[in-house]
Amino acid sequence: MPLTRRNWVLQSFCLLALGAPWMAAGPLAAEDDMSDAISHARGLSRAFRKAAENALPSVVMLITKSKPESARDRSELRRLLEDPRLRRLLPDQLPGESEDDQGDLGAIPTAVGSGVIIDSAGVILTNNHVVQGADEIIVRLSDGQELKVVDVKADPLSELAIVRVKPDANRKLEAARLGESESLEIGDWVLAIGSPFELEATVSAGIISGKGRGIDKVRRGKLLQTDAAINPGNSGGPLVNLEGEVIGINTAIASMSGGYQGIGFAIPIDRAKWISQELLTHGKVRRAYLGIGIEELTPQAAAKLQLPARSGVFVRDVAPGSPAETAGVKINDVIVEFAGQRTLGPRDLQDVVEQKPIGSQQAVKVMRDGQAVSLTVTLQEYQEDTLRRRP
Repeated sequence: MPLTRRNWVLQSFCLLALGAPWMAAGPLAAEDDMSDAISHARGLSRAFRKAAENALPSVVMLITKSKPESARDRSELRRLLEDPRLRRLLPDQLPGESEDDQGDLGAIPTAVGSGVIIDSAGVILTNNHVVQGADEIIVRLSDGQELKVVDVKADPLSELAIVRVKPDANRKLEAARLGESESLEIGDWVLAIGSPFELEATVSAGIISGKGRGIDKVRRGKLLQTDAAINPGNSGGPLVNLEGEVIGINTAIASMSGGYQGIGFAIPIDRAKWISQELLTHGKVRRAYLGIGIEELTPQAAAKLQLPARSGVFVRDVAPGSPAETAGVKINDVIVEFAGQRTLGPRDLQDVVEQKPIGSQQAVKVMRDGQAVSLTVTLQEYQEDTLRRRP
């Protein structure tokens, strides 16, 4: 039928009539989409809330007090002067010493960090730099109660420390649930909890931004990277997953200003479990070692050796009498596997070696002159004073 004006009007009307349900459904569909989005957002909000509720009772503030160096010097001098044999040789009153001076050592500066209870008997995990050099440490619990730290065990290499408090006999502290960090993936939601700028029980949200990071401040171990806000005072507090399980210990930030700029680092809880157990059992961290100097396998070196970039660890030197020398490791070898695990970089090798049992035998695979060579090494205990910076 030819398209006359009348027909065109009728056909247009029919099209509009047919399209009416679709047009009417448009706003409704948009409202449904908005409702779904709000529902999802509320679900995430509930997850954050529940995770924080689970974790917060186990998070503490650490208040450290340190005497200035000059005050320490004065204190040592005062003890010396109290010796009767020396005191009688001196005037009754020394220059600058007032009669009402009762040994006041001046102002005692304080610093604030965070920690997480890992044992209800009073064991708290935190960072080494939070407690290092402190003359007195006070733990403030989530309910405001304050307890004095009675023992400190620290491991500067990993930047972790254990402190103990003695809770009331009729009260047990609430220990955190420890998760697993090995299964974390980039993009997973996390919460950072602590006392930034002395603001207790502060919770910030973010994601895992990277894994296997290394920074100078932490000489041993690989770190998690997160964009959850970490600021001064967060150190030692937990990084938790949506179940409220601790999966990391907040440790450092990368910042041009000293404050939050979107890049923070946490020690994975899998490593923190091992460190804390060593400190609790032995009072120090016993590390296995190979006795070699190592370097990252650069793309240029890899090309010369006809290996893929970042496929192993280059052996720069081998210490005489070390486990590595006894096993047959040679200079210019490239270690590609240790104990069945690939070693893509120096921290990978250090991480896996030092956690193996001392005295155990482990398989090592190296590339030498283009050939794969399998070796067996018997691990010994690392001695920092003689073998610094060796894996």
